[in-house]
Amino acid sequence: MSTRIVVAALILLLGLAPFSRAQEGDYEQRRQRMVQVIREMEPRTPEAVGSFQEKVLEAMAEVPRHVFVPRRVRDRAYANRPLPIGRGQTISQPYIVALMTDLLRVDPGDKVFELGTGSGYQAAVLSRLVNEVHSMEIIPELAERAESNLARAGCDNVRVYQGDAYYGLKEEAPFDAIVVTAAAGHIPPPLVKQLKAGGRMVLPVGSPFLTQQLTLVRKNSDGSIATEHLLPVSFVPLTGGH
Repeated sequence: MSTRIVVAALILLLGLAPFSRAQEGDYEQRRQRMVQVIREMEPRTPEAVGSFQEKVLEAMAEVPRHVFVPRRVRDRAYANRPLPIGRGQTISQPYIVALMTDLLRVDPGDKVFELGTGSGYQAAVLSRLVNEVHSMEIIPELAERAESNLARAGCDNVRVYQGDAYYGLKEEAPFDAIVVTAAAGHIPPPLVKQLKAGGRMVLPVGSPFLTQQLTLVRKNSDGSIATEHLLPVSFVPLTGGH
């Protein structure tokens, strides 16, 4: 068997084959419908009532979510629901991704840290809005796959690390914003320390496998912390030795 055939077979096996023009056109239509659904839902929390920032919806409309889901669930890539990505993890519901992104209130020159890369989708959305995204994933297989997904989506300003993100990333701190995509029983102190004054962190706080509270953490100019519980959510639990 020729090398070319072997490589082609591996590409198909891993689900890395390029999508046809017809497929891409269909995905584009589905993505626009997904964004319209999110637009109509609106960010109804005490912090943000009214409408999403337009730049957040534009980012959601640009990122190809189908690239970040396994082949077996790709036909549901643009449904407004979480989907399994393997190893007991999920890609979050698009509405929740939009809401958490909106709550961060990021600017183009910002540097963002993400705890829990997963498939890379949240990082990809943020990459359309900020200068740098640093994302850490504790499961090696997912970290490697996320790097591949992000490369396919053209997200060259995202850096993926493999490790326990509970302790943040000291060498790149401080961060303008931090997003946590797994449920923690408490707000991780190392992340609070690595958040810039004036910065924001959004994370689900609560017990594993129960309803948690989506929580907004704001670090004031004097270093004091203000927290606000926004709405009930359900995330997979944070893993690691804490």
